[in-house]
Amino acid sequence: MADIKIILEDGSEYAGKSFGFEGSAAGEVVFCTAMAGYPESLSDPSYKGQILVLTYPLIGNYGIPNDKREDNLLQFFESDKIHLSALVTTDYSVDYNHWRADKSLDQWMKECKVPGIYGVDTRELTKKLREKGNMSGKVVYKENDVPMYDPYSENLVKTVSCKEKVVYGKGDFRIVLVDCGVNNNVIRTLISAGATVVRVPWDYDFNAEEYDGLLVAGGPGDPKKCDATIKNVAKALQNNKPVLGISLGALIMALAAGADTYKLKYGHHSRNQPVIKANSPSSIITSQNHSFAIDIKTLSTDWEAVYVNLNDASNEGIRHKTKPFFSVQFHHEPSGEKPDEECMLTCFFEEVKKK
Repeated sequence: MADIKIILEDGSEYAGKSFGFEGSAAGEVVFCTAMAGYPESLSDPSYKGQILVLTYPLIGNYGIPNDKREDNLLQFFESDKIHLSALVTTDYSVDYNHWRADKSLDQWMKECKVPGIYGVDTRELTKKLREKGNMSGKVVYKENDVPMYDPYSENLVKTVSCKEKVVYGKGDFRIVLVDCGVNNNVIRTLISAGATVVRVPWDYDFNAEEYDGLLVAGGPGDPKKCDATIKNVAKALQNNKPVLGISLGALIMALAAGADTYKLKYGHHSRNQPVIKANSPSSIITSQNHSFAIDIKTLSTDWEAVYVNLNDASNEGIRHKTKPFFSVQFHHEPSGEKPDEECMLTCFFEEVKKK
């Protein structure tokens, strides 16, 4: 296992040992505080262009699940491949043991050409990220240096979205799902609820489709790069059919409604993010991975804020006052999660069935 290091844009370096693909990569450095769920996180399209730091010390001990499919979707992953640029851990377990395991994390990362580095003090690295804010970085394998890379300089949604329309399930209600980087579990949940899911590319004009509800999925990058999606969602908001925006989809919905978004200094890139619902004394614990937020001051009077992040008071979801349009900025849907809040997909589907 050869020498490797992670370098941040401020010049700080952290040396370690290599696992996974033997190569270098660059991107935005973010962290995740989960104790488990690394197959789901690595296959989550919202991590596209990011170097993921896992704060839980031991990673790899339960391996990677098999590639069993159900409804033409990988059953134990959120997409068909790893999307992040590189992985950083404190320790990597060479030995793995789980009844569902089919291969090691090292093998999977080699197949997807994603480098990993372990032996890094991820607590120190995470503390720096929380003090300095969003930072670019690169993982350099041996002497194979690469330039720094700003993932927000390009349309990342275009790289993770499906390329053509795909239909799942045979339910009584037809849901158009705009794929900006959807997690598989969104589709699985909707099928189980009794929906036919029509998955379309990010720039597909779905307004010509017959549907009972519209879901704008989460994904990576700057929402303003999704100009075609914003235009199409703006058309959909002219009618009365239920619309749900998740994470990046929440930002796109706000832009389609005439509001603005802005880039957060720190972003929200971890589990256990506290969020409070409007007119409620209690908080909910959420999973998040995004760097942008809705500028609530730019919302029209037809809309209202529903959720607020307790760490920085940024918006976490909006809804229309009279129409069945609502959104959540956090990730409630991946199969590696156990949400504290009621399932938004279930609430959305109940609205669909009313129409």
